[in-house]
Amino acid sequence: MNKQDVTQSLANVRIVLSHTSHPGNIGAAARAMKTMGLEHLYLINPERFPDKQADIMAVSAVDVVQNAVVCKSLDEALQGAVLVVGVSARVRDISQEILTPRVAMPQIVQQAMQQPVVLLFGTEMCGLSNDELARCQFMVTIPANPEYSSLNLASAVQLLCYELRLAAGLDTIPAPELVPAPAEQLERYFVHLEQTLDQIGFFRTQHSTKLMYKLRRLYMRARLEQEEVNILRGILTTTTDFRIRQNNKTNQ
Repeated sequence: MNKQDVTQSLANVRIVLSHTSHPGNIGAAARAMKTMGLEHLYLINPERFPDKQADIMAVSAVDVVQNAVVCKSLDEALQGAVLVVGVSARVRDISQEILTPRVAMPQIVQQAMQQPVVLLFGTEMCGLSNDELARCQFMVTIPANPEYSSLNLASAVQLLCYELRLAAGLDTIPAPELVPAPAEQLERYFVHLEQTLDQIGFFRTQHSTKLMYKLRRLYMRARLEQEEVNILRGILTTTTDFRIRQNNKTNQ
């Protein structure tokens, strides 16, 4: 999947919150969406919206809240979607396919590459109604503690959006550029280290050759960067200078 396909798949995902009672949950859900790269939020008859509390909880995702589409019915919220997935913590008597987020999200991403899809969330207290679930092709249930499986609405949105991002292949984290020390720089450090240890009298009670082999292995495992080698050599130089000053004071 190329970058354009990934962008299109996320752009085609619609998060629909049905009859949300607390505006703070709307804002928190918007924040959860934006952190994972989603922006299309639909609200079916929210109890209080727009509301300052939604903006406060959204933090830097106020744009997602302000651009939310408020719908008067489920039909309006689902218009144009070719796949509707219900998110519920409760397993119902309705005969319907139930998947975990990890299994379901690749299917959703695949469909969203071409056409709009919906992740449908119910009310905070009761979740999705049976009528709402009847509009879904399948259900997604988050595998949680069976003795207490109820998640906060925004937490459920965050988890689903995260799994969606992983399924879209956006699971890499930019790593800082490392500049490993070349062999010759390491060798100069080991020569400097051995000279310093000898000057401060460390080898009086140690076998120098055997000890240097062990120190080499230790530093090699660390895969030192150029700047780190320079720091270590600076410590060695300061150690030597300090010892020289101490000896001079003693001899005065």
